Amino acid sequence: MSQLFLIAAALLGATGVILGAFAAHGLKSKLTENLLNAFETGVTYQFYHALALMALALWLKQSSSGWLVASGYLWLAGVILFSGSLYALAITGIKWFGPITPLGGLLFIAGWISLLIGAIKLGAVS
Repeated sequence: MSQLFLIAAALLGATGVILGAFAAHGLKSKLTENLLNAFETGVTYQFYHALALMALALWLKQSSSGWLVASGYLWLAGVILFSGSLYALAITGIKWFGPITPLGGLLFIAGWISLLIGAIKLGAVS
């Protein structure tokens, strides 16, 4: 699992750079300020969770926990729904992508709670 999460973190980081550059150079003149901000929020959260996933992958090399694994999968799903819906909303302007974003946010939160439970169970937090 560690290897999968490390690969996913690298891909999320790389695509985050690409999408951030695309927003700054390709979309800046084409989108309204609100839609550009939404796109940039997607990039920001993608980066946060790419870094978190990388740290998680390294932790999983030392300790195994179903809670930690669950947190990685929750974060991946969160990036897809949260960041993906913001990218789609910004680029297409289709409003029904908007309600998907909070679902991704809930997955992010669930991932962080899962991380906390895993940390407690492994004795990293007392």
